[in-house]
Amino acid sequence: MRRLQRDALVAAGIVAALATLSACAGSVTPQPGRATFSTMTSAPAAEQGSSTRLPTAQPPIAITHIHAVARHPRTGDLLLATHEGLFRQIDGQLRQTGPVIDLMSFAVASDGTFYASGHPGTETDLPQPVGLITSTDGGATWQVASRGGQSDFHALTVGAGTVTGFDGALRTTTDNTTWTQHTIPAPPRDLAAAPRTGTLLATTSRGLFTSTDNGTTWTTLSPPEVAVLAAWADDSTAVIVTTTGRLATSTDSGRTWTLHPKSIGAAEALHAQRSPDGQLEIIAVVGDTVIRTMDAGASTQILVQ
Repeated sequence: MRRLQRDALVAAGIVAALATLSACAGSVTPQPGRATFSTMTSAPAAEQGSSTRLPTAQPPIAITHIHAVARHPRTGDLLLATHEGLFRQIDGQLRQTGPVIDLMSFAVASDGTFYASGHPGTETDLPQPVGLITSTDGGATWQVASRGGQSDFHALTVGAGTVTGFDGALRTTTDNTTWTQHTIPAPPRDLAAAPRTGTLLATTSRGLFTSTDNGTTWTTLSPPEVAVLAAWADDSTAVIVTTTGRLATSTDSGRTWTLHPKSIGAAEALHAQRSPDGQLEIIAVVGDTVIRTMDAGASTQILVQ
């Protein structure tokens, strides 16, 4: 894997001895030659009563797979949910935050609460799978909200106070505890919820679907190419990555689309938002590289490599 953010290396040539992780395809250990990153210290003493137990200091960790990307709504920091836990880019440096958890899915609410699902690392006392876990301290500690030992949500989103996840069934919750199961035309590859309206987008093998009633009913949308990933930049601006690697954008909640000509490649994770000056920022994970574009793919900037 190529080096990610060279200035984040704690020492040249150091490779982590990563604790065995119950992961999506079994246990995982860092591999020689992988890039490593410094880890942040454990949470303050007042936060140590959570369901995660961290050592005083953690060894460097090698990132092997990025499952999700986002920006913190308050600080603007880049967040990467990975096979090895959560990483945050601070002042250009990529640092691990919190314990090693295989974060198969990850979403951030507008109030800064983190939501995730996946598999526990050995330094935690989380169940397998972890169900829905939440963090209110920037990922330093995590608590099981519900469905611990039951759900591994591979698609997860939050908007308008509702969490929506897919673990083989589509489920929604408004209190993080009680879930309602819904039908969906096909299993979603990706889910995205508009921040204030909660309008859902679901990319599936049967096309792109939308729901305005928390997944109770679904309507087919007609993007110019097959959608693989979807994201909302605001309550009316939607972004998709298509099977050709091109970006398509909509400013009317998916009724009409503009297909942009340049491919960004086969993206594995997507985030979109409006910058403070109103520009559309799109961030995508392509292979082991995190890229940013302000012009729908015409030009890109590497954030992490």
